[in-house]
Amino acid sequence: MVRRALPALLAVVAAVADSRGAHGLAFDALIAAVPFTAVAALGAFDLYLGERALPLAGLQALLWVLALTMLVVSCAARSPATQMHTLPPLGASALAALLVVYAVKVVVALAPYARLALRPAKP
Repeated sequence: MVRRALPALLAVVAAVADSRGAHGLAFDALIAAVPFTAVAALGAFDLYLGERALPLAGLQALLWVLALTMLVVSCAARSPATQMHTLPPLGASALAALLVVYAVKVVVALAPYARLALRPAKP
């Protein structure tokens, strides 16, 4: 579980560092998140291929790939700008999209539990 939470934590650290003006730290946090996100994407895809009966496994794997794409785009946009201590708009937009993808992943992961909680109790 920690393996899946670490990329999101690093993305939040990058967003906070960007808001404080520490764009170099944000770049380092995003670079560190790339291998963890790639491993999580491969693991989710393996779960999807192994157990097709799980209804949301394919969606989770797709969301991991989208998160990895946004992460790489944000890192690529930031790499030349890190030397100038600026934040390019594409880097900020990709990080915002990455955080939205992680929020969607949380909602998708909690959806089965919410459905159980909203079910009426038996008399």
